[in-house]
Amino acid sequence: MKMAAASLLSLCLLAGPAAGQASTAGANIMSKPDIRGVAPALEAYAQKFVIGDLWKRPGLSRRDRSIVTVAALIARGQTIELPHYLALALDNGVKPSEISEIITHLAFYTGWANALDAIPAASELFRSRNIGADQLPPASGPQLPLDEAAEKQRATRVGEQFEQITPSLVQYTTDVLFRDLWLRPALAPRDRSLVTVSALIATGQVAQITYHLNRAMDNGLTREEAGEVLGHLAFYAGWPNTFSAAPVVKDVVEKRPR
Repeated sequence: MKMAAASLLSLCLLAGPAAGQASTAGANIMSKPDIRGVAPALEAYAQKFVIGDLWKRPGLSRRDRSIVTVAALIARGQTIELPHYLALALDNGVKPSEISEIITHLAFYTGWANALDAIPAASELFRSRNIGADQLPPASGPQLPLDEAAEKQRATRVGEQFEQITPSLVQYTTDVLFRDLWLRPALAPRDRSLVTVSALIATGQVAQITYHLNRAMDNGLTREEAGEVLGHLAFYAGWPNTFSAAPVVKDVVEKRPR
């Protein structure tokens, strides 16, 4: 009973897919008395601001909003909403291979357990849409080219700071993350950065945002898009997390050349 009620409540904060039939289904969920009988104001806010405005804003594409939302839900361990938002992501143009990579990437940035918790919802979705192994990225294979100069600079800086206290962390960061994970081609660098920044904001990891937002903007994320990520995540990660991140985002954006 608790899970059923939570599921209904979570579906209150959704944006319907582009297809008219799916949107109607979303509207029917909104009208269920379970939600209105518990939190009529929540239903009204969802209809007016989340469905009626947020997902329609032009500053961030629906595909990007799906990536941001899925990343935030996985990062925060809020898997009850994943079935809907993973399906919406596919409808909005996120490929099955990209969903696979998002989950894999977040194992490193939000913890193994959070990534594993996302597997059942993704597995059921893939089965329902006949998505097989041929549409998923291989465990290993050709990688994207590495910017040797930038990576050497990053590795040197991190090594000087932390090599003496935690050599294992420094080694894994270089060998596993930046010389392997970030070079996997199934998720474009710009989207991988978008996933990372979204997860950091959603989990309140403010200290890590400066580096990764700069990297995201180097990878093609625009100033407007960075601002829209904050506005979007206010609804999915809460105002305190986004306002805590806002000064850092502002500082990064203002220091970058236009």
